[in-house]
Amino acid sequence: MEIVQIVGLAFVAAVLILIIKEQKPMFAFLLTAFTGIVIFLFLLGKISSVIHVLEDLAEQSGVKPVFLKTILKIIGIAYIAEFGAQIVRDAGLEAIAAKIELSGKILIMVMAIPIITVIIETVVNLMPT
Repeated sequence: MEIVQIVGLAFVAAVLILIIKEQKPMFAFLLTAFTGIVIFLFLLGKISSVIHVLEDLAEQSGVKPVFLKTILKIIGIAYIAEFGAQIVRDAGLEAIAAKIELSGKILIMVMAIPIITVIIETVVNLMPT
């Protein structure tokens, strides 16, 4: 059960961070960031499995590979922006965290334009003239 390992790691890190925070806040932040990265790396195998399943489903359903790649990139941007914002927020920098989230949203919008265009064209073609 991977979740038990993740929660155990997070619990140990939280206790260490609370102890270190009073004496060395910079080390506490570094430990926070390191713990987040370790948890993310632990989950990379699971993420890879999900991507392979989605690729197989897209191939079976006839979805163009470019659309699946775009959607996966959008999901990646969302996760990375959220992860980065949380790390920066842990450092007490709420304003920068908000900018990371805004940047992620704008990049997602830019990447979604081709998909939105195809959807609009399909709807327009379905409408009676």
